[in-house]
Amino acid sequence: MAVHLTRRVDFPMLDMAGIAFYPRIYDLAHRFFEESWQEICGVSYPHMINEMDIGFPVVDIKSEFHNPFRYGDTVTATIWISKIGNKSCTWQYRFHNQDGELLWSSEQITVCVGITSMESKIIPDILRSGLEACKDE
Repeated sequence: MAVHLTRRVDFPMLDMAGIAFYPRIYDLAHRFFEESWQEICGVSYPHMINEMDIGFPVVDIKSEFHNPFRYGDTVTATIWISKIGNKSCTWQYRFHNQDGELLWSSEQITVCVGITSMESKIIPDILRSGLEACKDE
């Protein structure tokens, strides 16, 4: 099942137009990505990196900006896995504000790597079952 997480758009995320500066949206997406691992696989991302020596860097991103993120908005991220391979995952992101407006959508492909070596590796079974269960609603 898809994961739902929320965060507020804070003042440091804004540009001179008073809306979220687009690199901050990618930063927000990564924060949601890190947080989602606990929900999806029952393992924190810091534990994966520090103890398991596994990471999932992004190798491809496609995004669409639908509406501006405004100061004080509450962003709800809906995140799910649309495809899982032996070494990679395709993540889907949909960000909505408190009024249900779609703000941003993205498809991101990550590859499982050993953090120390940065070489791709097969996704461990301990993570695969959670990732496979993280489907669109």
